[in-house]
Parts: sequence; C-alpha cells; structure tokens
Amino acid sequence: MSGEPGPTSEAPPPGEIEPGSGVRIVVEYCEPCGFEATYLELASAVKEQYPGIEIESRLGGTGAFEIEINGQLVFSKLENGGFPYEKDLIEAIRRASNGEPLEKITNSRPPCIIL
Repeated sequence: MSGEPGPTSEAPPPGEIEPGSGVRIVVEYCEPCGFEATYLELASAVKEQYPGIEIESRLGGTGAFEIEINGQLVFSKLENGGFPYEKDLIEAIRRASNGEPLEKITNSRPPCIIL
C-alpha cells in the first residue's frame, strides 16, 4: 500500500440513489431572445451538482425563462425581469430532493444588455 487514495467513482454505491433522482426540472425559454446559452449554462451547473436529475427544455414565448421543479413554477423571468442565480436554483433542487416545500425564487440577476 502506498498510502495514496485509489480512484474515485462519480456513481453512487449500489443501493444508493444518485443526487437529484426523482426531481424533474422543466425550463421554458425564448430561443429567438438568445436564452438558449443561459439554459445550457444553468443545466450544466445543475447536472454537475445533481447528476441524477431530469432536465427538459421547451421553447417558450417572447422573453420567457420559466423554471418548474416537479410541476411547480419556481422562477419566472417574465415576473422577475432577470435570470435566476445558480445558487438559488441549486437550493430549490436540494429542497425538492429532500421532500421539502418549494418557494418561488425572487432574486434575479439582470439580463445582459449590449449597447
């Protein structure tokens, strides 16, 4: 034995549930508005934290960037005027995966504006 740790595995041990399993996210976004990149960035961050999560995207209306977790709307760009912070979405997913009640995300970062 060299005392060095062996290779680590990303998959949970048999019998354990992968983080995020049983949580379903639907993101509806406006493609002509250029929001696909924001969706992909957010989806990547979520999958990194919760590999077992199911994320679906749908094309939405003008200005839309709406996020549902297990069928409950938790974020609306149409209401908030910006995009969610990753940390707030990760916290909402954590709550959903623990069976805790979800609250709407009201913090938002402003959309990028090019002048």
